[in-house]
Amino acid sequence: MSAVVTYVRLAWAWTRALAQYPASLAMLTAAQAVATVGELAALVFLFGHAGRLGGFGLHEALLVYGLAGLAFTLADLLMGSVERLGEHIRTGAFDVMLVRPVPALLQMAVEEFSPRRLGKVVPCAAALGWALAALPAEWTPLRVAAVPVLVASGTVICCSVWVIGACLQFVALDAREAANSVTYGGQAMAQYPLAVYGREVARAATYVVPLAFVSWQPALYLLERPDPLGMPEWLRFAPPAVAVLLALAAAAVWRAGLRRYRSTGS
Repeated sequence: MSAVVTYVRLAWAWTRALAQYPASLAMLTAAQAVATVGELAALVFLFGHAGRLGGFGLHEALLVYGLAGLAFTLADLLMGSVERLGEHIRTGAFDVMLVRPVPALLQMAVEEFSPRRLGKVVPCAAALGWALAALPAEWTPLRVAAVPVLVASGTVICCSVWVIGACLQFVALDAREAANSVTYGGQAMAQYPLAVYGREVARAATYVVPLAFVSWQPALYLLERPDPLGMPEWLRFAPPAVAVLLALAAAAVWRAGLRRYRSTGS
């Protein structure tokens, strides 16, 4: 709990600093929102004209987009700054973090925290709400409770992937772009139904880098549809377990990276 309190306090300090320039903050937030709305408009245009792709219509695709977009944007807000690990190691700033009485990972995550990223969250949440309202499924208390659980699980999965990707920079300082190909590239992939990509891509996104549990499997659960790619039905109930296991894996990889790390010196 103390780590959460520390994170909130540091995030609030960064927010207050940025709020000294309200016009700049408002424009940056609006720019983030416009960019996300542009992605959403492209999806609506594509499915609106094609009708169905991979067996999915517009509202079903919006559900996948909303789940993936909300999870990734929340993860970017909370943990996106860890991708700068290599830069901090190169400049020696990481050594400074290690001697402070706050966990280095927490400092990395909250550094330059910016509420402008909320500009991405709002359109994704709106798309998810629109899709959920259009679903013909019966909304039982269990299904209602499942939505925030699935979003939280997806966010934890994305945060964990971000941390694991950042830890590549303990080995190769210039591995940031390679990690980004998994994080931001994975976001672009997860925003569309995996049936569009085919069986092999779906298997890789399930068993190698488990981004299928961010949007694809949760969407199948909410839609009450069988997996068109023929993967086991029990996978749609696995996102919370995958989130816990991947978070533990990310913590283990981070600790291994710290053990391997040698100071850059002066």
